[in-house]
Amino acid sequence: MHMETDFLIIGSGIAGLTYALKMAELHPHKTITVITKTATDETNTKYAQGGIAGVWDENKDSYNKHIEDTLIAGDGLCNESIVEIVVKEGPERIKEIIAYGASFDKDASGDYSLGKEGGHSENRILHHKDVTGQEMERALLSALAALNNIQLLNHCFVIDIITQHHLGFLVTKSTLDIACYGVYALNRHTNQIETVLSKITVLASGGCGQAYRTTTNPTIATGDGIAMVYRAKGKIENMEFIQFHPTALFEPGVSPSFLITEAVRGDGGILRNKTGEAFMERYDERKDLAPRDIVARAIDNEMKRTGTEHVYLDCKHMDLEKFVHHFPNIYEKCLSIGIDVMQHMIPVAPAAHYSCGGIKTDEWGRTSIKYLYACGECASTGLHGANRLASNSLLEAMVFAHRSFLDSNKQVANINFEQGIPAWQTTGTSDPHEMILITQSQKELTQIMSDYVGIVRSDKRLERAMKRLDLLFTETEELYRSSKVSPQLSELRNLITVGYLIVKGAQFRKESRGLHYNTDHQNKTDILQNIIL
Repeated sequence: MHMETDFLIIGSGIAGLTYALKMAELHPHKTITVITKTATDETNTKYAQGGIAGVWDENKDSYNKHIEDTLIAGDGLCNESIVEIVVKEGPERIKEIIAYGASFDKDASGDYSLGKEGGHSENRILHHKDVTGQEMERALLSALAALNNIQLLNHCFVIDIITQHHLGFLVTKSTLDIACYGVYALNRHTNQIETVLSKITVLASGGCGQAYRTTTNPTIATGDGIAMVYRAKGKIENMEFIQFHPTALFEPGVSPSFLITEAVRGDGGILRNKTGEAFMERYDERKDLAPRDIVARAIDNEMKRTGTEHVYLDCKHMDLEKFVHHFPNIYEKCLSIGIDVMQHMIPVAPAAHYSCGGIKTDEWGRTSIKYLYACGECASTGLHGANRLASNSLLEAMVFAHRSFLDSNKQVANINFEQGIPAWQTTGTSDPHEMILITQSQKELTQIMSDYVGIVRSDKRLERAMKRLDLLFTETEELYRSSKVSPQLSELRNLITVGYLIVKGAQFRKESRGLHYNTDHQNKTDILQNIIL
């Protein structure tokens, strides 16, 4: 099947839906197509608990404070001009989603109830209980339903972006003017691979937490957009900076891990080790509200020092009514496994949570490939640097969705659909005879990444990880060439690519900075640079 659309958005999280909604409202007679590989609302956005950061009360807060907090968390690698753009444009984007119907919690006086999380100097987190992302997703989907020029294609797996390579041209990293003409996508309803041509393509495909054994990310977070751009010879940046959320609920064998939002510590929760010691004061003067990289490493060290698989989050001293009001889902989840947070401490451990690197973009969301934009977690905009400040991700997604919308709207009139794109070729391939070849390789990948490329790394661990990944890559590429395309095989292939990019970036960075901590290079260097692959 062959179809054409003016604007193609890959992913239906807050970044993709924000872009689609704005473009559809501006151009009622153009076609806007959103592709998502499962249900439309199954995204990383849906699982974002804590909230969205923004300077809301300038009498108590300021842009300069939010900028400074972001720069401190980013540990010297943030693009300062991008930080200023996001912080200053963010409140307007928040007002827009409120206008679309998103509801944020208010206090008794009717003012927004602003939370505080690690790394923030002021209360500036707007939230909807402990399901903020889900509420924002709901509001956007509701607004989209009122428009008739948006086509939502769910259960449709994008395999690759289409470039000059598919027209028979040799494309390398040094090729100038690589262009995106659309995508090849496997329609799960028909089991056919369709050619989708577009004038503008936006990747809003989310993160890559499934590269690790323990993650807060849903099963769809397999780094598809990042891997596709790398295969297309686009620029990828700073993949070594994988953020581990310090406090995922510890449940052996359960994946994805249930997130215990940082806002619980913002409201007074205290981390304790197995002896009951409040240990964070030994690691940072900000104690439990230190940035995530510091807290995650502290927990990792306590677990190794005491020989335990988790630490505890103590909420017993907190007000029950306030806890249940602010964190109803956390309260119910804990009760469901026999934990009364007013009587028992919550067992927690770090889990892979967010990719601070990704597809390199400029200040308008443009990638190194023409007609291709990226926003949301799959993009590396320069905001996060070496470590993301809590609750800046939803803000960044909306700001760059808006900026991508503004820029691509100027470009679309001068772009035509590319002619002569060949259909996807399946000649000479067959269905994989044994799924265990795929499932076992994915288990091996997550074990390699978790054991060797986790919170703490070393040169020897990274070297061993790369050798293991090389073997997995060779085996998987052989299977890919001889088998019909399936989502499972494509996701494995993408995860191996992402794993390679994380390890390669980590090997290049001969220092410890932000989320990248190497025991062989524990000091920071004076050379601040982003690693582009």
